[in-house]
Amino acid sequence: MIDHLYQNSILKNPKSILIILFIALISFGYHSKDFRLDASSETLLIEGDPDLEYLKKITKRYGSKDFLVLTHTPNDGMVTDSAINNLLSLKYKLQSLDWVHSVITLLDIPLLDNSDAPLQERLMNFKTLKDEGVNKERGFREILASPVFRNFVISEDGKTSGIIVNIKENEKLENVENKSDKEIQIFRDQIKKKNHNNILEIREVIKSYDDIGKIYLGGIPMIADDMMSFIKSDIIVFGLGVLAFIVATLWIVFRNLIWIVVPIGSCFFSVIIMTGLLGLIGWKVTVISSNFIALMLILTMAMNIHMSTRFIQLRKFYPNKNNHEIITLTTKKMFLPILYTALTTIIAFLSLIFSEIKPVIDFGLMMTFGLITSFIITFTLLPSLLSFVKDNNTFVKDSADSKITSFLGKISINFKNQIFIITGIVIILSIIGISRLEVENSFINYFSKKTEIYKGMKLIDEKLGGTTPLEVILKFPEKKVEKLEEDDEFEDWGNEEKNDEKYWFTKDKIETISQIHNYLDSLPETGKVLSFSSIVDVATQLNNNKPLGTLEMGVLYTKIPENIKTEIIDPYISIKDNEARISLRIIDSQKDLKRNELIKKINHDLQNEFGLNEDRYKLAGVMILFNNLLQSLFKSQILTLGLVMLGIFGMFVILFKNIKLSLIGVVPNFIAAFFILGIIGMLEIPLDMMTITIAAITIGIAVDNSIHYIYRFKEEFNKINDYKKTLKTCHSTVGVAILNTSITIVFGFSILVLSKFIPTIYFGIFTGLAMLLAMISVLTLLPSLILVFKPFGK
Repeated sequence: MIDHLYQNSILKNPKSILIILFIALISFGYHSKDFRLDASSETLLIEGDPDLEYLKKITKRYGSKDFLVLTHTPNDGMVTDSAINNLLSLKYKLQSLDWVHSVITLLDIPLLDNSDAPLQERLMNFKTLKDEGVNKERGFREILASPVFRNFVISEDGKTSGIIVNIKENEKLENVENKSDKEIQIFRDQIKKKNHNNILEIREVIKSYDDIGKIYLGGIPMIADDMMSFIKSDIIVFGLGVLAFIVATLWIVFRNLIWIVVPIGSCFFSVIIMTGLLGLIGWKVTVISSNFIALMLILTMAMNIHMSTRFIQLRKFYPNKNNHEIITLTTKKMFLPILYTALTTIIAFLSLIFSEIKPVIDFGLMMTFGLITSFIITFTLLPSLLSFVKDNNTFVKDSADSKITSFLGKISINFKNQIFIITGIVIILSIIGISRLEVENSFINYFSKKTEIYKGMKLIDEKLGGTTPLEVILKFPEKKVEKLEEDDEFEDWGNEEKNDEKYWFTKDKIETISQIHNYLDSLPETGKVLSFSSIVDVATQLNNNKPLGTLEMGVLYTKIPENIKTEIIDPYISIKDNEARISLRIIDSQKDLKRNELIKKINHDLQNEFGLNEDRYKLAGVMILFNNLLQSLFKSQILTLGLVMLGIFGMFVILFKNIKLSLIGVVPNFIAAFFILGIIGMLEIPLDMMTITIAAITIGIAVDNSIHYIYRFKEEFNKINDYKKTLKTCHSTVGVAILNTSITIVFGFSILVLSKFIPTIYFGIFTGLAMLLAMISVLTLLPSLILVFKPFGK
């Protein structure tokens, strides 16, 4: 029914089909202008993660601005006159940028131990390193010894300081609910463009200060902008690189301009239509899906090579038939195999929707639509174009049988036992390697060591207290506080409105904060730890090393100038919510860092060592979100692989109506995919959001070879009725197409090594290697299993 409809509507009306395809190309091509990229941190999170909502809540509660970080290592010491003047000049230059809210440097830190005046007076009239008459060496030593600022704005060795550039809040989109999606999108694009220009602007400033020392830029806005640049670069490099390789492969295989133009035409139409579809729907491409154009080119080309190879073989077999008759015969023979190969690959990509990670889900759905598009274009554009080509122009010069496929065919016939032994060894190695798989990786290691992201993060990690934030929120039980007699001494300190605030500072609270602060600081994985305990330590130092009483502390809190309170104290306590916040950063580049184990240990110790119930504290922060992502990857890997294997086996049973043959067909590809996971495990390369998809995608793409081989074997066996002769025929016909498509796919994926994003490089290397192993397996193990089990009968 479908075959009859296809021949009458498509093959007999090539002009109409071409007109429809060109209209589709122009229409979707127009919408490709709306094609968008997204490199925001939300693209690397689990969709609907409750920990993300909690982090937003506490960020709002304790105050947070978008900011950039500069690491500054001057050439001539930190507090020489020239170094201070240079740093001041850099500060004022940065401050003059219209998008900068404030710039905090070493020169802005309040020096409270720089005179012998009473503490209250020092708080009200503090000095900084940039002020006249300040003993700079003494001030620098104070900052370097400060529990708050050491390893935060100054490295422990005193050679590197941090410069915080706070960014002005972007204008808010008024009445969002009344705005259309397009208006919201335009607004967001304007913000991204503005951020990009900001980064370019600050880099120009940094470049002009190259002679004063080493300066690296860091911070989430910079990382997001650089990631956007990586995505754009990857899309262009992958697309052009894969296209160039495909053209070269087609020329080597066919040496006929027609067989280059027609497949490239299919690739061009498929990619433009799919890009327009993404723009029309509003789907954004992320780092994870940045290789979708390269993948579409590779998979479209694979379909076209199978079609072209079969057309050429039929043209030689039936030299007296015209092009239309050969096209009809080719599409009739190839429709079902290519349909089923497309469906099996779609199953592999659709399995990614169970990962819980939005960009991975989007990647799976994008490639599903992409494959449907490629299939439709292959069976409409290719036959329509060939209809206008003269019969004698489609011939390809006779070439000798492929030595590679012929060699693999002989191995399959003569060395079956050796193939099975090697397969057994591969399975054992795969199990060993898979048992060693882990997901503990560092965000810093996602980038090349040559990139500014890596250099900046590494320096912050090692010198300025770590990179990945973790928050410990302590919730105190409500207690009615009685006024102490001692209170009368302080009646003249403040007004009645603030009187209640000072009663919050009880001995139990201060001790709890201090004990947990010290515990967290003692962990080898943690860098800088900041809390109200840090402020208490500073106050103790300033009080001649005499601890302040809790009431003194409370009264002092009500008298501290608002600017100091806002910057130094309010980020760590919330009197209104009866909470305290301990902020720490994890040393992300630490070699043996195990995030999940660290989180479990902190949870265990807070409950068992400090006696806190689960409702008395909460862990939050980027580290928790990143760990949730990593743990989700591991769970989704098992679910994804299970679904892919079941789905593909089901497709084989439907296609071949033979359970024995279906098992024989899927085994070589499953083994190849598991072996790659085993290699990743043995090399101790942690899984990430891209490498986690390798096994499922490999099975989905590699199984195409099995379908083509078995489908052709079944067709030829019905004529020849001899397994060994059929094997030789298949290796010299469909085997050549499998070899050519596999080489195209392997080298196509190898283009991904040009990325600046390490997970993309791993994805390219290991997927390409898996495809190579799958091709060898399909041309050796698969035919050997067919010879042994004789699924078509004796």
